[in-house]
Amino acid sequence: MSALYPFRALRPAPEAAARVASVPYDVVSADEARALVRDQPLSFLRVTRSEVDLPVGTDPYDARVYEQAVRQFEDLKRTAPMVLEDEPALYVYRLRMGAHEQTGLAGCFSIDEYDRDLIKKHERTRRDKEDDRTRHIVELRAQTGLVFLTYRASPDVDAIAARIVRTAPLYAFSAPDGVAHTLWRVNATDRRALVDAFAPLPALYIADGHHRAASAARARDMVQSDEARRFVAVAFPDVQVQILPYHRVVKDLAGRTPDAFLEALRATMTVIADAQAQPRGPGDVSMFLAGQWYTVRLPAPASGLARADTLDVARLERDVLQPILNIGDIRTDKRIDFVGGARGTAELERLVANGQAAVAFSMFPVTIGDLMEIADAGGIMPPKSTWFEPKLDYWCI
Repeated sequence: MSALYPFRALRPAPEAAARVASVPYDVVSADEARALVRDQPLSFLRVTRSEVDLPVGTDPYDARVYEQAVRQFEDLKRTAPMVLEDEPALYVYRLRMGAHEQTGLAGCFSIDEYDRDLIKKHERTRRDKEDDRTRHIVELRAQTGLVFLTYRASPDVDAIAARIVRTAPLYAFSAPDGVAHTLWRVNATDRRALVDAFAPLPALYIADGHHRAASAARARDMVQSDEARRFVAVAFPDVQVQILPYHRVVKDLAGRTPDAFLEALRATMTVIADAQAQPRGPGDVSMFLAGQWYTVRLPAPASGLARADTLDVARLERDVLQPILNIGDIRTDKRIDFVGGARGTAELERLVANGQAAVAFSMFPVTIGDLMEIADAGGIMPPKSTWFEPKLDYWCI
């Protein structure tokens, strides 16, 4: 059973949608967020990253940040303006990035099903990030972040969505990054049909937004209302979602020279010098070191490992990052950083060339099948395993 609920969205008036829509709060740094809002007074980042309007260096968890978010939220309601739907609704949401297109359903989903693992997870969450978004929800009395869900594709859902996207959209605009966003409000007849079509789905999976879902679950216990028992999300069929690799960069070679590091690698695995910036397939990692790309062929995983431990990101950590580069916990070690696949391998070359990193690892992407298999087994993927692209813009609450 997968419960789907219409909701009364607070959304921008159509003429303001492109100026209000923003990237998710957690895919940009504070400096990047400030640059994005500089000429965009209506940007929703002023609500989700309200420190952009406070002095540089303000602690993002300072009480002033949440107070500023409340002020910005109230101001945005008036100036955008934001429109509260007269009755609960569902929406069909299409993202188009280049040749890639995905069409999902925006609505509310059950926190009770989340608690019972009918909405499945594949990542651990950090308490400080949960605390932040929980406080954000409670202070604003609003969920300001969409969770990205996926599910095994349903012909019934697909047929209804195909019918809806042939009608006139509520919003249609292209974001500065070139991604086209189109949104349709679902009529009453199709709304009932979609609720019925979702009900037989055996499970939903969190693709992106584990902290937003966890924070909504915590806020439910602090905000007593029917709406607080649900979280807002967009669910896309698995055959349409796109996962890009999540690359790794390390700041130093743990005291080794590049030649000594290569020698240490070659003692346990095959390393080939070539111009391949992207791995050819699973088990291969492309490495940029001292101005040269190499293919690193990771050792085969031992038999009997859990599926999550056989992913390339886990194998790289186990065979290279920990024993050779002395990286401890990749969640907390300050010597390692992560680069989402949307930035491309040119970003890896830039970081090494300007001395911000000593070595970069270009990864082969995890598949949606990997994610679902691991989540079905109750497993946890290594941190920073998946980068979903395109991202959801924030456009309604």
